[in-house]
Amino acid sequence: MPVIEINGGNVVYEILGDSGQLIVLTPGGRFGMDFRGVRPLAEALVAGGHRVLLWDRPNCGASDVQFFGPSESHMRAETLANLLRALGTGPVVLAGGSGGARDSMITAIEYPDLVTKLVLWNIVGGIPGLFTLSWVYIMPTISALRAKGIEGVLKVPEWKQRIEANPKNRERLLALDEAEFTRLMYRWLNAYVPQAGQTIAGLPDDRLADIHVPTRIIRGGAADPDHPKRTSLEVSCLIPGAEVVDPPWREDAWEANLKAQGRGEDVGIFDPWVLAAPTILEFVDRA
Repeated sequence: MPVIEINGGNVVYEILGDSGQLIVLTPGGRFGMDFRGVRPLAEALVAGGHRVLLWDRPNCGASDVQFFGPSESHMRAETLANLLRALGTGPVVLAGGSGGARDSMITAIEYPDLVTKLVLWNIVGGIPGLFTLSWVYIMPTISALRAKGIEGVLKVPEWKQRIEANPKNRERLLALDEAEFTRLMYRWLNAYVPQAGQTIAGLPDDRLADIHVPTRIIRGGAADPDHPKRTSLEVSCLIPGAEVVDPPWREDAWEANLKAQGRGEDVGIFDPWVLAAPTILEFVDRA
């Protein structure tokens, strides 16, 4: 895979296709571009006549770990902007689900010259969703720091995975100043604290009015506590001119797949995403 240095860390990326508009596809979680369900959607968009940029965000996949900015999504937005400029792509379509939706919104706000259209789905919000973010992304690391310092962080499952995918990440983690890293983790944690006037983690509601590109939102499922329908509708009211479409998957697809995984079935939480290809393509192709 091609690798490029951005902000002192290597970022792994891949461009699929050779014609059409460039769509940046950003998944959620701390999942890389080869996480199950991501590439099938990318390939469907390429089959629809467009190019797709897949990338391992910092702290995801085989890219280097990095730690800066007011939130992890702000860090990733800055990284993506610098990646696009380094590649000389010109303005692109941003398409992101779950955490990738948050990363994409912040990119569109902070770097409007790089974005032509925005497609969002599985937008995280609500108290259960935000508490889940803090529990998944931040609290295991803070607990490890408090108990065993940086050496303890190396044993946190997510960071172990990053080291397995990219052995250099071990030395990058060990080189962190414990006090400064702890301070940053608490700052990132604060982004996930439910607050009035902040529908999206770490992003004041009034900033969503700074998105001035055509935006399509595939609304959250009525039975999805992590990506609730209500959050999608609230975001659509805050982004000028945003349009909302119904999800092309079951209203309880997220919960159903989580439960199926719990039963040991061979399913992935992003498996339904390929069903979004037609609505993304229709929106991208619209004049």
